[in-house]
Amino acid sequence: MPLLDMKSLLVKAQQGKYGVGAFSIANMEMIMGAVKAAEELNSPIILQIAEVRLNYSPLSLIGPMMIAAAENSKIPIAVHLDHGISIGKIEEALGLGFSSVMIDGSAYPLEKNIEITKAVMEKAGRYNATVEAEIGKVGGSEDGKEDHGMIYTDVKEALKFYADTKIDALAVAIGNAHGEYKGDPKLNFEILDSINKEVDIPLVLHGGSGISEKDFRRCIELGIHKINVATSTFNSVESAVRKAYTENNNRKIDYFKLHGAEIQGAYENVKMHIEIFNSKNKA
Repeated sequence: MPLLDMKSLLVKAQQGKYGVGAFSIANMEMIMGAVKAAEELNSPIILQIAEVRLNYSPLSLIGPMMIAAAENSKIPIAVHLDHGISIGKIEEALGLGFSSVMIDGSAYPLEKNIEITKAVMEKAGRYNATVEAEIGKVGGSEDGKEDHGMIYTDVKEALKFYADTKIDALAVAIGNAHGEYKGDPKLNFEILDSINKEVDIPLVLHGGSGISEKDFRRCIELGIHKINVATSTFNSVESAVRKAYTENNNRKIDYFKLHGAEIQGAYENVKMHIEIFNSKNKA
C-alpha cells in the first residue's frame, strides 16, 4: 500500500471520531509487531521514532525499514519523525521518504516557535509531507532523562499559532507526560475542550502510556486524533522477553525465540491500544 501522510489519516479520524495510534519503535521486531497488530485489526497506524532515540537506532538504518514496512502493508501507515529538534535530522527524514515530521519548538517563545515551524513546513511541502508542532510543554523529556515540568497549552497562543502557521496537527499539554506517570494522570479536559473549539485541526496527545481507557476516549471526543504510545510498548517488549527466559527456567534461549518474543510484546501492546482508540476496521 502506498505510504500515506499523517494529515490524511488524522482528518479521516477527525471525521470518524476515533484516534490513530502513533507507535514509537526502536528495532525491526517492534515494527513487525506493530504492523501485525494493525493488519489483524484492519486499523491505520503511525510508525514513529523520536530524534532523541536515534543514538540507539540510526535514522539511516531504521528509517528505510519503517518506510518499507508501511509500503508493504495491507493497511494505511504514515511514517513520522517524532520530536524533531534539529533541522538537519528533519531534512534527513524527509529525504529518506518520511511522510510526516514533527518540529518541537515548544521550548522557545511563541514567536520563535512559529518562525521555525513555518520554516519546517516549507521544507516538508517540497516532499508532500505533513508537519506536527507543539504548544505548551508536555511533562518529562522524551528520553525520560529529566523532568522539566509541564506548562499547559494556552488557548489564545494555540489559536495564534494555528492562524500564523496553518499547521497540520498540534500537540497540546493538558497534564500529560512522557514516560512513566508518577501517580494517576490528571488531564485538564476543560483546556482541551477550549482548544478544540478554537483550533479546527487534529490535536495530538503525547505521553499516552499509562492513561486510562476512559480518559483516552474522552480525549478523542474533545479533538485528540493522534495518540503517541512509546513507554508501554517498550515495557511490553521487555516483559515478553523476560517471560521467554522465565519459561525456559532462565536458561539460554534460542535467538529466534528472543526475536519472536520482541515481536509478540510489541504486537500485544499495539493491539490493545488500537482497540481502546476505536480505530479497528477504520483502515
